[in-house]
Amino acid sequence: MKKRIFRNWGLKLASILLACILWLLVTKLGDPQDRRVFLNIPVTLVNTELLDSQNKFYEVLDNTDKVRVSIRGPKSVVEDLKQSDIIAEADVSKLTDINTIAINFSILNTDTNMDSIEIDGSPEVVKLNVEDKVHEWIRVQHRTIGEPAEGYMVGSTSVDQTMIEVTGPVSSVEKIKSAIVEIDVTGAASKLSANVEATFYDQEGNILELPNVTKSVSYIRMSVEVLAVKTVPVELNIMGNPANGYLRTGLVTCDPATVTIAGTPAVLAEVKKITIPEEMLDISGAEGNVVNTINIRPYLPDYVRLADSSFDGRIKATVYIEPKMEKTLFIPYESIDVVGLPEELLIEEPETAPAYELRVSGLEAAVASLDQNAIRGTADIAAWMRERRMEELEPGIYQIPVTFSLPDNITMESQVYMQITIIETEDL
Repeated sequence: MKKRIFRNWGLKLASILLACILWLLVTKLGDPQDRRVFLNIPVTLVNTELLDSQNKFYEVLDNTDKVRVSIRGPKSVVEDLKQSDIIAEADVSKLTDINTIAINFSILNTDTNMDSIEIDGSPEVVKLNVEDKVHEWIRVQHRTIGEPAEGYMVGSTSVDQTMIEVTGPVSSVEKIKSAIVEIDVTGAASKLSANVEATFYDQEGNILELPNVTKSVSYIRMSVEVLAVKTVPVELNIMGNPANGYLRTGLVTCDPATVTIAGTPAVLAEVKKITIPEEMLDISGAEGNVVNTINIRPYLPDYVRLADSSFDGRIKATVYIEPKMEKTLFIPYESIDVVGLPEELLIEEPETAPAYELRVSGLEAAVASLDQNAIRGTADIAAWMRERRMEELEPGIYQIPVTFSLPDNITMESQVYMQITIIETEDL
């Protein structure tokens, strides 16, 4: 029996080797090795709460959380793999001193014989930027852009939140110098309101794009008041009289003479002027020009405001006052008309026509321009009789007051009487 088993042993050994080779060839030909490359495989960071607990902020640098994975293995395995089957993880607990984390790769399908698969990833590490996380409150500023419709202006602006909290890495948060919300008012003729997002600006006024900074609120409610505008005059009222020997020139100036006001169209339609009460411009006892600075804000109508923000509301009112000038005029007899004489009486003409002395006063310019030859007087006998309740006038000599036609800015300082001799007609 032994002789039979060991007979031709070389041939039998060769048969076994040939069988093994044939088995390997069949295996290789039936399920050959294959290689596939998967792009943009996301890397999952695990144990990130370790950084959160240390109040640290992290961000991935250079897009190293997206890797290129090469897988080599049996074709039957490799060709069935999907991108979602490939797991790439980086454990934050293994963060190095240079802020890198090695990436570990695995296949999600647990039935796969991992010993038959080779996995290569590029890059091999995730690079992180790790900083202190800070929280800071930023004041919200608000402004408008553009111009409202003609005849309108921007009134008050307001926001429903004046502070927002920002959270992020210290290097980003420290760049923020202001947070601004704005509304475009171009062509507006009524109130505007909108939810707007705050924009961050640096020290130089440049807009900051900070995707790694979060805000406590995404949008802020901003309201803009749009008002109609109108220009109206300022009316001055004057109280009192200058000191004795002084007169108002009649010239009163106001600087500015008009002001621009703002309000709703309905309110402004009723406003024609801004009136300053007389007690604000008292010239009693003045011996020269009276100059007052008056704040007109208290005299604006309700729901009306000044439109020009650069105008402080103060006007300069000036009442011009000069010394009173006197002058003596000599009015000839022929320049006085006698009227109101009863029909049965006559006036006896004087042998020598007198001249009447008239003292007048007024401003220097007005008095200097008087021409005594152009002034006429009137002696009204009938009016004189009525004042004395006289029904009849007897012949005789009477002193009748004379009135003169003088300019409004000239005052008579003396009363002139004309001596008239009255006779009856039968005495002629």
